[in-house]
Amino acid sequence: MPDPHPPVGSPWGRRIAIAATCLVSLLVCCGLAWWQWDRFTSANGTFQNLGYVLQWPLFGLFPAFMFWRIRKLRLKAEADGTAGETPKPAPVAEVPAPRPHPDTKVTDEDDELAAYNRYLRELHARDQQAAE
Repeated sequence: MPDPHPPVGSPWGRRIAIAATCLVSLLVCCGLAWWQWDRFTSANGTFQNLGYVLQWPLFGLFPAFMFWRIRKLRLKAEADGTAGETPKPAPVAEVPAPRPHPDTKVTDEDDELAAYNRYLRELHARDQQAAE
């Protein structure tokens, strides 16, 4: 049986890797924002490019925000004493069986609809005869 708790590596190594990933993400996204700014200030730039100028830095900050959020939730779980527990699955509501549909025939059919359906049946019959 595999060990449920894998060996913990250096916490500094993991922190450096996360910080490097966040920094690279921010630099790449700021570069993309600069590219969109150049597109916006060009002759054929649109306000959509300006919107991207504002969005790209937010995308670049997202990994740092997620790291901060996960760390905050982990510290809260450790303070509550629920750090090692696995979350219990949510109870599943019982789905009732589908109700049977009553066999109802449409008897008061519209005359125009009945004529159209007869026409479609005739077309289908002709098509079947032509295929044979």
